Amino acid sequence: MGHMFFRRERPVVRSFQEKVNTLRSAGFTVVSAPSGATRVIRGCYALDLREAGGDVVVEDRAGVLMGDEIGVLVDGGYQKFFLTPSGKKRPALADDLKALHDFEEDVKELLGLKSLYNESLGTVSTLYQYDRVKDRDRGVPKRIWE
Repeated sequence: MGHMFFRRERPVVRSFQEKVNTLRSAGFTVVSAPSGATRVIRGCYALDLREAGGDVVVEDRAGVLMGDEIGVLVDGGYQKFFLTPSGKKRPALADDLKALHDFEEDVKELLGLKSLYNESLGTVSTLYQYDRVKDRDRGVPKRIWE
């Protein structure tokens, strides 16, 4: 048997559409969002993707589908909840947090992204402001056990 020579394969650059199709074939539902973004859904969890210079950009954080909006996770200190842009809220349960994390990890892996979120967008910190602003005028909110 002669020697086999393996040339290093060039990494295949997949188009946005090919990446989206990878999600679809992995069982995610892919639809067009009202904003024109590409919405990726599994169960009740969803996120919106856009194409930017051939790259996949996540529009905002993944969250729970509430109507045609995505409610993103907000940390209210002693309680976490999902909040949509129009202000709809629902409590976030432990099962939600695990399932949402799994959803994000699976999407990240299938898209071949190092990080699902563009950290320079600074979206993370904005989510912690909600309760502080809401309760600012009333002083410290009462805890259940007080």
